[in-house]
Amino acid sequence: MEAFEGVVKRTVNALNGAKVEYLLTGALAASHYGLPRTTADVDIIVKVSAKNLHSRLLPALKLAGLKVEEEKIKVALRSGYNVVSFEDSISPFTVDVIFFRKTLRKRPGSILGLPTFYQTPEDLILAKLRMVKATVPKDRTLKDVDDIKTVLRFSEVDVEAVKREALKNSTLPILEKIIGELDSLDKQYF
Repeated sequence: MEAFEGVVKRTVNALNGAKVEYLLTGALAASHYGLPRTTADVDIIVKVSAKNLHSRLLPALKLAGLKVEEEKIKVALRSGYNVVSFEDSISPFTVDVIFFRKTLRKRPGSILGLPTFYQTPEDLILAKLRMVKATVPKDRTLKDVDDIKTVLRFSEVDVEAVKREALKNSTLPILEKIIGELDSLDKQYF
């Protein structure tokens, strides 16, 4: 069985080779900006259009060794859900692709020695705040809250911009609670 790193490498290589506009999000981005943590999937946001879906993205996903079911993609795009999980053909891991039609805000970086792009830390925090808000029961949000804390602690983040957007998303109270917990920890240990 292939290790998780192999799935990441194959996917990033294929997307880079096909010149697909993408970025890594989820646990991989949180690990990049904060502290490394385990995960069993690769979360990617791709800019999709009718033109590049068939000419670039689908061939890249197939080249990466993912099981591509075009009907699942059509259903996701029609429904507005815009997320499809692709199983890897040689390992138990998955690649979750989030289809996005607008310009991607991303930062260049690297993973496993390969050039790649990451979701900005601000957008990552906002996405995780929305997940915390939507997830029930709340004990299932612990990883997302921890990711937010480590990104805030270890990366340069425009906190005021995050607060403005969190206010629009009705997630500002969650963010303020997390910041308060961080401040409390800092006072306790530093």
